[in-house]
Amino acid sequence: MKLTDFRVLSFDCYGTLIDWESGILTALRPLVHRAGLTLDGEAILAAFAQQETEQQAATPAMPYAALLTEVHSRLARLWKVDDNAAENERFGASIGDWPGFPDTVEALRALAQSYRLVILSNVDRDSFRVTNTRLGVTFDAIYTAQDIGSYKPDPRNFAWLLDRLAESGFQKSDVLHVAQSLYHDHAPANALGLASAWIDRRHGATGWGATVPPPQGVRYDFCFNSLRELADAVMSGV
Repeated sequence: MKLTDFRVLSFDCYGTLIDWESGILTALRPLVHRAGLTLDGEAILAAFAQQETEQQAATPAMPYAALLTEVHSRLARLWKVDDNAAENERFGASIGDWPGFPDTVEALRALAQSYRLVILSNVDRDSFRVTNTRLGVTFDAIYTAQDIGSYKPDPRNFAWLLDRLAESGFQKSDVLHVAQSLYHDHAPANALGLASAWIDRRHGATGWGATVPPPQGVRYDFCFNSLRELADAVMSGV
């Protein structure tokens, strides 16, 4: 299997193209301060991951900005501080402030010369529209959790991706899914027989960051520490 075997790259966005962990930590700072916590960043992200996963399971059709509002409220209760509606809503609206990784724009522009680029994201359309201004490219298709009615790792999200691409004449073997999260992306890609490339944005870090642990045995076909490494590998004909 070679990178040049594929015609379409489907991307997770938050965690892969956008540095959601630094964005989440920044947006949670007022709540953390109010709670008087001494937790480090990894512990805060782990708490977020658990609450987000539970909320997504409970309300799979809820748009992501509203879901984040609920997650903030859950964290306030978890950390035993008063729930503040305005603070909850600010956290839900913070998605557009989350920064891109430094290599994202240049790498996407390079990859767009060789592939169709598609987004498959656990987000709502309005939030992604704001984020899209940071990404520097026009995607050939954008599929959100709001469109599908479920959140990754639900296999329906990946079935939706493959069905829509099939309507444009692409087979599963034409598609490489590119993502950071082993839990949200690579495990369901494995289940559907979809090839994947792991962008290990957390290389060298401990724990799972803003995601819950993946199931045992999850795998990927390619691994890079950055999107720039993937683009360089494509340019070199790997």
